[in-house]
Amino acid sequence: MRFSVFLNARTMRPEDDRQLMKDLETHALRAGDLGFSAIFLPDHHFNGYMPVASDSFMFAAYLAAKMPQMHFGFSVVSVPLHHPVRFAERINILDQLTDGKLLVGIGSGTTPEEMIGFGVDYKDAGAISEQNLALAEALWAKTMDSPAVEIANGPHQGRVLQRIAPAAYTPGHARLMPVAMKEASARRAATHGWPAFIPAFTPPKIGGTEPFVHVKKFFDIYHGMLTAAGHSDEVVASALDWTTHTYQCVHVAESDEQAREELEVILRAYQAAVEREAEFNARAESNDANKKTDRTPNALTEDWIGTWCLYGSPETVIEHLQPYKELGIGNVLCGTTTGPLTEERLRLGNQTLDLLSRKVMPALA
Repeated sequence: MRFSVFLNARTMRPEDDRQLMKDLETHALRAGDLGFSAIFLPDHHFNGYMPVASDSFMFAAYLAAKMPQMHFGFSVVSVPLHHPVRFAERINILDQLTDGKLLVGIGSGTTPEEMIGFGVDYKDAGAISEQNLALAEALWAKTMDSPAVEIANGPHQGRVLQRIAPAAYTPGHARLMPVAMKEASARRAATHGWPAFIPAFTPPKIGGTEPFVHVKKFFDIYHGMLTAAGHSDEVVASALDWTTHTYQCVHVAESDEQAREELEVILRAYQAAVEREAEFNARAESNDANKKTDRTPNALTEDWIGTWCLYGSPETVIEHLQPYKELGIGNVLCGTTTGPLTEERLRLGNQTLDLLSRKVMPALA
């Protein structure tokens, strides 16, 4: 079982953005020194949630120069917000810079506010995402002499005459990682022999206290498709090696009591940040084309904690993760900087990295 770090911090003021970037750099370097397998970044715009995630490809390239042995991933790229040419180009560049150690999570996005900033209606995000992915595949496959690729997909327009440059490092292109929630997404991952993100809830309810039930359901569907797709044993093993279950907030302390107490401090600050952002999300949802169809529960509820958090003493965390390892989850993605990244929050995040590295990872690796 691999352990990877999800950089998912927030700032509450523009003047804090630079310090956040510096702190995330030192946190990522620490994770590399402690033996974590990958650094994952989200894709977000216009608010205090990971300001540097407005171009996660650029930040990943910067970190990759400092950690040449590290894998890098995205959880996840909001595909409708990216012109398919730029999507394909950036992935190829980072695929080359990391010597193929790249995992590109893909999804249709979750926030109407971000959609309208790029001229996309929330209701159209799924269709634009599917067409963008099809266009990206056509662009990756295009040769100098093949017919032009015509792009006419919502706000994304163009006509590509030659090819995507640079070429990919990975044959075809870098591995994409769909979220294996919809059958079509699970099948896309399985057909290509790619890893997948395995969710811990079933919409429309985003939360609950029995996450493993959902993880097993979605993993079994994906695993069945993967093994039936006719891949070699090596391709199947590689896909499962990086098949990922994500925790938005992971916090480890010496005792369960200390971990719960510190977790609640983290989540109170996180929830305050989310509520500040909610005002702008509400403005974006002012028409039917941008209304969300689901709602995430308050982070201090047991439903949210049960689905999105992993916390406790090292022994408790090991016990919690053992069934996931036995199921076949290859990679645990740990949100270790959840919420506003204050000096105290960074200290708690580093505490979690250290305890995971010293006590949890050796028991499950």
